[in-house]
Amino acid sequence: MTNTNLAIDPEQLWGDLMETAKIGATEKGGINRLTLTDLDRQVRDWFKARAMSLGATVTVDDMGAMFARRPGQRADIPPIAIGSHLDTQPTGGKFDGCLGVHAALEVLRVLHASGYETFAPIEVINWTNEEGSRFTPAMVSSGVFAGAFAHDWASSRPDRSGMTFGQALDEIGYRGNARCGENHPLSAFFELHIEQGPNLEIEGKDIGIVVGVQGIRWFEVTVTGADRHAGTTPMTARRDALLAAARMIEKVNAVSLAHAPLAVSTVGLIEAKPNSPNVVAGEVFFTVDLRHPESATLAAMEDDLNKVLADVAQHSRCEIAVKKILDQPPVKFDADCISAVRDAARDSGFSTREIVSGAGHDAGYVSRVAPASMIFVPCRDGISHNEAEYTSKDQCAAGAQVLLRAVLAYDRKLAESYGKK
Repeated sequence: MTNTNLAIDPEQLWGDLMETAKIGATEKGGINRLTLTDLDRQVRDWFKARAMSLGATVTVDDMGAMFARRPGQRADIPPIAIGSHLDTQPTGGKFDGCLGVHAALEVLRVLHASGYETFAPIEVINWTNEEGSRFTPAMVSSGVFAGAFAHDWASSRPDRSGMTFGQALDEIGYRGNARCGENHPLSAFFELHIEQGPNLEIEGKDIGIVVGVQGIRWFEVTVTGADRHAGTTPMTARRDALLAAARMIEKVNAVSLAHAPLAVSTVGLIEAKPNSPNVVAGEVFFTVDLRHPESATLAAMEDDLNKVLADVAQHSRCEIAVKKILDQPPVKFDADCISAVRDAARDSGFSTREIVSGAGHDAGYVSRVAPASMIFVPCRDGISHNEAEYTSKDQCAAGAQVLLRAVLAYDRKLAESYGKK
């Protein structure tokens, strides 16, 4: 059997997606499966059992990242890794991250069922806390794996209740012994994902050949005023932290408009204290997300942000503290990995377009330590991080088929490369 005869099973892939979607299912058809919760433990247990049934050996590192490895002809060759993440947003959909893990498992199943022996080992990865919705910043485990974050700093990151990342790992029993990123080289990493935007659907393209990821910077902002009685404090005497924060949020939006058309900025989380209807807010915490494909523009946006926040704070007679918690530079993916995806899509008969990812992904960090690229498939109306998120069975299957072909093509390239040595 040649590898061009190998094909994923759309029904199997879809069935697995729908099965695990029950773990943390929401009434509106999405998933609420925050990282390192008991629901996350349940889906991890499912992943481990499925991978082992396909002949893989499963290990876990001390950041909770899971690695399911199928041996190849050469045990001394670093594995070709594939995968994504299984954690979701609080009102997430069924496909963000999950499709990448399930498609990777389907690749493993096809190889196992056919008895096909790859040259290099194939490894399916489930990264921890890609979403960053419980523990900030996002993509923590892949960031530690790639050396972008200090291990102890990442392990000590608290959620809003004060529980740390490390404590949560211990609570669900998924802190492994291996030090994250140490003695774990990869030959390459391929990640399949829904686009999370409308471009592929609008242009009628089947596959996005992802050539890079735009830069991302995250900030935590604390505005401090004075909590006072809502009925007895004159308007002119107030130091209203919530009013100041509202003005700041409008300015955050203006920062990106000043760097149109590619810049985007978002305030997605806000907390006011004491959060009482008859008390002027004395403190407000909110987050800022800045993104742009070019480092220079992203730096200019950060400068603009700091200036406008300080100006509003001064005008509002409030104090402000700004803390940068994530700085992910723009990423350019590996040319050979991109070519493997492009050729796989062409040979599978799918239409394509090159695309820069607007969202951050684990592959962005992994690309610092291994050749990497990504495959995008369309999602309906470009909706993601939303319970209405949807990608069809055929679109999921198309992406998985391209993933399979890309991995096998890269494996042949490795075999040829090592054969020449």
